This record gives sequence, structure tokens and C-alpha cells, in this order.
Amino acid sequence: MQSRETLLRRIPAVDEMLRRPAVEAWSKTHPHAVLVEAIRGVLADLRERILAGEDLRPEDLDPAGLLPRVEARLIDLLRPSLRRVLNATGVVVHTNLGRSPLPAEAVEAVRRVAEGYSNLEYDVARGERGKRFVHVEGLLRDLTGAEAATVVNNNAAAVLLVLNALAEGKEVVVSRGELIEIGGSFRIPDVMARSGARLREVGTTNKTRLADYEEAVGPDTALLLKVHTSNFAIVGFTEDVPVSDLSGLGRGRGIPVVHDLGSGSFVDLAQIGIGPEPTVGASLKSGADVVTFSGDKLLGGPQAGIIVGKRNLLDRIRSNPLARAVRIDKLTLAALEAVLRIYRDEPEGAAKKIPVLSMLTAAPADLKRRAQKLAEMIRKEAGDRAAVSVQPEQSQAGGGALPLGNLPTWAASVLPADVSVSRVEALLRENDPPVIARVKEGCVLFDPRTLRDADFPVVALAVGRALGKTAAEAGK
Repeated sequence: MQSRETLLRRIPAVDEMLRRPAVEAWSKTHPHAVLVEAIRGVLADLRERILAGEDLRPEDLDPAGLLPRVEARLIDLLRPSLRRVLNATGVVVHTNLGRSPLPAEAVEAVRRVAEGYSNLEYDVARGERGKRFVHVEGLLRDLTGAEAATVVNNNAAAVLLVLNALAEGKEVVVSRGELIEIGGSFRIPDVMARSGARLREVGTTNKTRLADYEEAVGPDTALLLKVHTSNFAIVGFTEDVPVSDLSGLGRGRGIPVVHDLGSGSFVDLAQIGIGPEPTVGASLKSGADVVTFSGDKLLGGPQAGIIVGKRNLLDRIRSNPLARAVRIDKLTLAALEAVLRIYRDEPEGAAKKIPVLSMLTAAPADLKRRAQKLAEMIRKEAGDRAAVSVQPEQSQAGGGALPLGNLPTWAASVLPADVSVSRVEALLRENDPPVIARVKEGCVLFDPRTLRDADFPVVALAVGRALGKTAAEAGK
């Protein structure tokens, strides 16, 4: 066995790799700097394997044997980092996969604005500087009944801005049961601390009464905050205070009530058996003075933090210096306006035009038919290398919304024959585009709820390739 030092000396030099005929051919069609980076990356990996004491084959140190790895790394470097994936998980608002797919109208709106100049902050009629929020404020007023509205880059920023503008240096009263943690370990108490507001907790984890708020209100109280627990649920021996009761207390004491809805929706999903999830309009009608919610969850639009409510409070929020730091960009604004126009102008067609709503409201019978279609296509590609069937499953809304709202669905199930299901799942992620599926009880599941029919052939081919590669690796 050769010593570690001997193996390290045998690692080819970058120049030696560049002189290989295959690499010289690649240099004619690929950027030289990227090609060098690919070679250096492969050689660095090889060095790490040697230092880790890994057993190497002779071909691992042969320049010719390294070429496939260089080519694979080169392809990976040239591929965009942020790219499309196929979501077969059945999680509709998948946080890690970009949350809400946009409707065609929003995609086209982004394209129009992106390819040239726009009236982002320009009043064309008056020929003077304008405000970017005006492009959606009227739509938001129409859709929610609010007096005024503005938008920022996400809902966490919206909450931060509202608290800083309305309660910096003062107390904000909130229930202990609503001190939630959102994705990425961001916690409401931490957001409040950054805003400069002081947290005043009331009640207990499972029970908070109106009297708890009444006792906490004092001369330094600036806001009463209600946070919708959109990403979890406490059931059983519980009690909380409705917005209507909290707003009554707020009016009596001259204290604004802020309702952080989190996901937020314009559609009463309870009417179609999903929820309950409070709508933005219902919150305002119940007396909330300011409501914040996300654009890219149940709304089905781009990532944005939307703030609606009383005009005098929105004026203070919009004039806060922090508003510029968290303002929305033109592409997001274009997409959001397009989505809001669908809700306003085509309310009956929104469930079909907005992908998230279409997925959430898909009928089980239709999902079963589509799962059968997908399974048949997979079966043709899989051959005798897997057993393919259709089985009842549960989808999820995802994205910190509807925590108790599992959705009945049907999934195409693939049971690989004598090969590792985890390896098949990993190879599906290596596909172009990557196919993200679920593994359950030794099977790979593909939920058609979050796939388009046009995705089915791509998924089927990816499964066939993955099964073929695992069989080859197993020597079968």
C-alpha cells in the first residue's frame, strides 16, 4: 500500500489535465476559467480523499480516469444555481421549493417590466416622482376593504416595520400562546426586540382571556398584537381572544390592534372544506386596525409582506425610515399586481388561474385519475425493475399554513425491485430538472397535486433512468 505522501505526489497537475485531448476539446466550447475551476475542484476532492485515508483505485489517480468527474463538475458549474425543479411531494406551498408557483399573467407581467424601464416610482400623468406602493394599493383596498395599504419584501419585514413605526420604545401586549417561531428559527419575540418595541406577555401557552389583556394595558402600551398561529395548532383545553373582542378593548383604551395573519388569504377556504383559516377581509371587519400577511403563501403570489389597515396608521408606517430598507422591488411588484388583478377582476376564475388555489381545491377523483395516468407512464419506463401502483395519500398545504389541513389525494407509488429506494430518490434529485418526491414505507411517492400534466413524461423518464442506473450499479 502506497503512503499518503506518495499518493499526494501522484495527483495530476492542472496543466497536465488541460493538455488532455478531451479537455482541449472542451476548452473550445466552454469558458477557460470555468474549465480550470472544474479541474481544480476534482483535484481538491481527490486530495481530501487521500488525506482522509480513503482506499483509492489506480484509475482514481489516472488523468484519463478523472475526466468523467471533470466533465460532471463542468456541467454543474455551467448550470444555473437557482433552477426549476418538479415538486412531486404534494406539499403545495413548499417553502424550500420556492413556495407559490405564479400564474401565467404574473410571469408575463414580470417579463414586461424586466426587459425595459417602468413607471415604478414615476407619476406618468403628472410627470413627477411617484410612490411604488400605489401600483397595488387600490387593488388591496378593493379586495380587503382597508382604508390604505403598502407592501414590503416579506411578512417578517412587515411585522418588523409595523412594530418599529407604531411602538418603538413602548410596550406591545401579546399572548404567550402566540409567540411563534417561523421558518429558519426566526421568532416573534426576536423580531419584536429588533423593532425596538418591548414585549409584554399575557396569558398562558394554552389559555389567554380578554381579562389578561385588560390587566396588562398601561400608560406605556402602544399596541395590542394578535399573531395567527398559521404554522401550528394547539388543541384540547384552550382559549384565546377573538380579534373582535381585542379590538373592542383597543377602541375603549385608544390602542390600535395589529393582526399578523402570517399566510393570509382572500378566499374563505373553509367553504371548500379546508381550514379554518381567517381571511384578510374578515380580520379587518372584526376590528383589526392593521393586518399583515404574506404574498407567496395561500395568496398564491410572489414573496411579499402586505400591510393593510387604517389610513392614519399606514401613513406612519410608510413614512418610517425602515420602510425603504425593506421595500419591494419592481419585479415582485409586477407579479403581485397581476395576481391581485386576477382576484379582483376574475373572482370566479381565481381558483383555476392561480396555481396554489387550483392545487388546494383539486378534487380527489381528478387526482386519482391523474395519479393513474402518471403511474401508467412510469410503469412503461420502469419495466420489471419496479412495482408501480396507485394508493391513497395525504397532501399538505405547507408554507406555514393550515397546520391541521391534510388534503386527501392519490399518489403514484414506485417500489424498486432489489435496489435501494434512497438511492432511487437521490438519483431523481440529480435529474435535470430535479424531481423531488417522497419516500414512505420503502416506496417513492409522486403526488400529482403539485405536478402539471406536462410534467408527467419528465417524471416517468427520470424514474426510468434512476432505476436503470441503480440496477447497473448493483450489477444487474
